[in-house]
Amino acid sequence: DNHNRTLKKIELFKTTGSAGSVSDSTDYLENLEAEEDDISSLGDDEIGGKVKINLADMDVPSWEHDLNCDLDVINTLLVSMAKVTPEDDAKLQHLTTLIQNKIENPINDGNKKVLIFTAFADTANYLYDNLADDILATKDLHTGKVTGKDAPKSTLKKSYDFQSLLTLFSPRAKEKALVLPDEPHELDILIGTDCISEGQNLQDCDYVINYDIHWNPVRIIQRFGRIDRIGSINETIQLVNYWPDISLDEYINLKERVENRMIIADVTASGDDNVLTAKSSEVSYRKEQLRRLQDEVIELEDLKTGVSITDLGLNDFRMDLLNYVKTNGDLANVPNGMHAVVPSMPELGLHPGVIFALRNINQAVNINQQNRLHPYYLTYIANDGQVIANHTEVKPLLDLVRTSCKGQEEPIQNVCRLFNNRTDEGRDMKAYSDLLSSAIRSMIDVKEEGDIDSLFTGGKTTALVNAIAGLDDFELVAFFVVQEEE
Repeated sequence: DNHNRTLKKIELFKTTGSAGSVSDSTDYLENLEAEEDDISSLGDDEIGGKVKINLADMDVPSWEHDLNCDLDVINTLLVSMAKVTPEDDAKLQHLTTLIQNKIENPINDGNKKVLIFTAFADTANYLYDNLADDILATKDLHTGKVTGKDAPKSTLKKSYDFQSLLTLFSPRAKEKALVLPDEPHELDILIGTDCISEGQNLQDCDYVINYDIHWNPVRIIQRFGRIDRIGSINETIQLVNYWPDISLDEYINLKERVENRMIIADVTASGDDNVLTAKSSEVSYRKEQLRRLQDEVIELEDLKTGVSITDLGLNDFRMDLLNYVKTNGDLANVPNGMHAVVPSMPELGLHPGVIFALRNINQAVNINQQNRLHPYYLTYIANDGQVIANHTEVKPLLDLVRTSCKGQEEPIQNVCRLFNNRTDEGRDMKAYSDLLSSAIRSMIDVKEEGDIDSLFTGGKTTALVNAIAGLDDFELVAFFVVQEEE
């Protein structure tokens, strides 16, 4: 539909010569959530923050040709897809068998519940249409469907909203007896997209199926977190993943190729190149996470590769802090400059150097709001002055601090002795003072890089504003010396 509307605008422009405009939807597409896969509603007045492109400034014949080629490919794909009926869909048939086996052989006594996640609303609709009636007819169990796109739906006679359907699926955890006392039935099968957000308590269920795999493994673990919760009465819970019928290299690289094409389109259309931030290291990092999820039974709190239920947030660190304050009292009167010495562990990312915790005392500086901890800043500098992690990498830095310190209630004698020898019992701190200056310079460098990027974007530039003067903008709160052992 979007292609057709654009082609109609082009035809109108060719006929009348009026200088109409079209909208660059790259930003919208990049931020599109999986369940928001219907982009037919794109229009000039519907998506904000897009770049308007005047047709008089474009190579209209070439673009029209490319759009028609796209339509030919799309129509060919649609024709091919239409040949695959539900009866011929091996994946759907396997899912049907899997659900039947779970119902007939529950992993916890009497628990027949199954939670099915998919990335797209259309896929959720497809699964519901082909599973719900059959499950009701053969097993006398009710099925529900929730997406971020359509109204919730179920095989119950009455219509229910989003929260009510979740309550019917997890009646014990969500206190159905109080909320919906007049509904005698409950749901045993729930099909949904990632609109079932973090924080939903669905621990009545003991079985999660990922019908498709999100490229970011954190999303997979977050889905499992809907049932892996405190208060579950289930002795065993299970996660089933439908891995793509291609290698992980192909799967991850496919995503990267799509992003690169979008980057090319973005730079060509608007000159905005600040989306060129996807690094090969990030791709390798996610690939390693997916491999481990596919091949190993891993601990969710394993921080070596960052797979964690709360990877996208800092809630676990807040809980650590709250528990510490409950045990040890308020930290408000703790003096600045406290430090700890921990051993280096290169295999866990702890290389010899210093992690500085700083507090910004210049309220005009927020470093372009890139720092989630503002006015506090963490930065990790190696002994040679190289930046290991800058202040924008909050989660990895906090992971490293936790890895180095958690469970250690007393000074680690061997590394403390090395630190004392190096600094003459703390009297000669010049080396660490120089590293602190390097840490401040690293934050200035990161801001300047962002300023340069901002000059080429369609929005306001951050250059020459909120400038960081240097060390005078910060005070040292604490630091962690990562000491190499002899």
